[in-house]
Amino acid sequence: MLQTSASPHVPPVVPGTQAILSISDLHSAYGQSEVLHGIDLYVAPGEIVAVMGRNGMGKSTLMKTLMGIVPTKSGTITVDGTDVTALKSHARVAKGLAYVPQGRMIFSTMTVQENIETGLTVTGSRKVPQDLYTMFPVLLEMKGRRGGNLSGGQQQQLAIARALASNPKVLLLDEPTEGIQPSIIREMGRTLKKIRDERGLSIVVSEQVLSFAMDVADRVLVIENGSIVHESLRADIDEAQVARFLSV
Repeated sequence: MLQTSASPHVPPVVPGTQAILSISDLHSAYGQSEVLHGIDLYVAPGEIVAVMGRNGMGKSTLMKTLMGIVPTKSGTITVDGTDVTALKSHARVAKGLAYVPQGRMIFSTMTVQENIETGLTVTGSRKVPQDLYTMFPVLLEMKGRRGGNLSGGQQQQLAIARALASNPKVLLLDEPTEGIQPSIIREMGRTLKKIRDERGLSIVVSEQVLSFAMDVADRVLVIENGSIVHESLRADIDEAQVARFLSV
């Protein structure tokens, strides 16, 4: 189960029927090399959880395993009561998982609108919901522009809008602040909280920037060498202790 070096009065999140995302004893590997060693994580409806750690500690592997990009060796992944462990990536999207990969991975030659439309495939709709453009007004202004001509911050907004087009229950973001200037990072933090509040979905974000995690997350976990070694609620977090985990 979860190892935690959080203060004694911060209990680990107890698994239960209320979890919108439930990860139990998750192991995954690249070939013969196991990378995740028994991850347990339970995310409540409307909760924002930050998974922190240095490069190479397993954050991106966790995200890719949740999406079915990296195969699960053992353990279970459940979304809103449905076991998705054996499902392909597109089927997981249909069950409520959405993913914004590290580096954003938008389609650079497609327009902003066409990029967002690729997220609609599981919904059966062909039209971009107006509320996405309301949430990201810059994308409305630029909907006819090629994705590759947007700034890094605008591309990140586009990647999030594309993920939200699938109408998910859980939004996974892998290193969303990477390569983005500080003022845009603060704006992104506000946007994520707005998305959570307006859409009622849960968000799991992998991150190295502690100030961003403190700004957006309800709960902070630290992953090290493929295991969760620390967990605390934001209100109880020992920033100096978490910072030590993140220092090289």
